[in-house]
Amino acid sequence: MLLKNKKFVISAAADGIGFAISKLIVENGGVVYLSDIDQKKINKIDKNKKFKNKIFATQLDSNNHKAVKDYLSKLKIEKIDGLINNVGIAGPTKYLENISVDEWISTIDTNLTSHFYFTKYSIPLLKKNKSGSIINLSSTAGLFGFPQRTPYAASKWAIIGLTKSLAMELGKYKIRVNAICPGSVKGERMQRVISAKAKLLKTTSLKIKKEFESMTSIPSFVSKDDIASMIIFLLSDHATNISGQSIAIDGNTERMI
Repeated sequence: MLLKNKKFVISAAADGIGFAISKLIVENGGVVYLSDIDQKKINKIDKNKKFKNKIFATQLDSNNHKAVKDYLSKLKIEKIDGLINNVGIAGPTKYLENISVDEWISTIDTNLTSHFYFTKYSIPLLKKNKSGSIINLSSTAGLFGFPQRTPYAASKWAIIGLTKSLAMELGKYKIRVNAICPGSVKGERMQRVISAKAKLLKTTSLKIKKEFESMTSIPSFVSKDDIASMIIFLLSDHATNISGQSIAIDGNTERMI
């Protein structure tokens, strides 16, 4: 029970990596306040008796800064133990000159600016706790160049800068800030990325998948649970002196395609 009675805010967490993190927090004794834009998924969580008084789910557009501010200000708690900035999109798979202005703005707003919103309005709740942990979801694309995925890579590199700077600002309050950099994660989202890349390069999805696997020393995709397990550790008291780090969970990426 590494997180017994601790309280955490997670963005975009009604499914995928976010929900895997939420469930593991609960299994470790914590309480989750999650938001997501998908009302149907929120309803599904609310109806699950297993999560009653353990996961509090709210429909929210993470790109609406007024809505984020209002949401955090109206939480029925005075302080939190951690924030996980999970919201993000894949963005377009195109050469830069073919990316529209709207596609660029949408990717940067969702993957970076939303993290700013949640962090800005969560810091007072963490300061009241006099300690805590912020986890920002970056990517191995935040450590390498990523052709045909420039807006995504740019946003994920920015998350690393945000993390490093916040770790310096918040260390005196015993608030730790780290970035998680997943590699290729098993699931529907990765399949969509592979399909889009195959279409752009006029090749097969199977070939692109094998190329993604070949980028790492351990040639396989990671799971949502791999990522959630590391985040549980970083949220716990076992990680009280780990801050400002960019931690890859990827089988050791050697190159990007």
